[in-house]
Amino acid sequence: MTKNIFDFKIKDIDGNTLDLSKFKGSPLLLINTASQCGFTGQYQNLASLFLEYKNKGLIIIATPSNSFNQELSSSKEVKEFCLINYQTTFVISEIMEVKGKNRHPVYQWIKEEYNKTPKWNFYKYLFNRDGVLEESWSSITKPDNQKITQIIDSLI
Repeated sequence: MTKNIFDFKIKDIDGNTLDLSKFKGSPLLLINTASQCGFTGQYQNLASLFLEYKNKGLIIIATPSNSFNQELSSSKEVKEFCLINYQTTFVISEIMEVKGKNRHPVYQWIKEEYNKTPKWNFYKYLFNRDGVLEESWSSITKPDNQKITQIIDSLI
């Protein structure tokens, strides 16, 4: 049986294990983030997107990463940064690697299953209700871009 995004577990920003299977049946947007990146302002776009779609079932998970050397040094600092600057209410994971030999298993699976690896911070991966990758976008495409929201609308 082929794996899907809902077969994975991550640790949230507070260190609690989050079983992604609890989101089965909902579209899920996964984004690798960083607090000290030129694209960090996209946290605002993510917060707006989440407010617009959370009652329609969209799940957003930000995965802070220092894979590109632009993340704060602790999950506590990341949590404070996100809450103070962007009033984030979507799921944020602990800091994780998204490339290289120590990448988190979910990003290893995306590489193996879809041959996709984040080339920088704020790469976006949209999974359908069955946990299959629908589409992905680079850092340049903002999370609330019409290219993304049109697909979200088709999945909701």
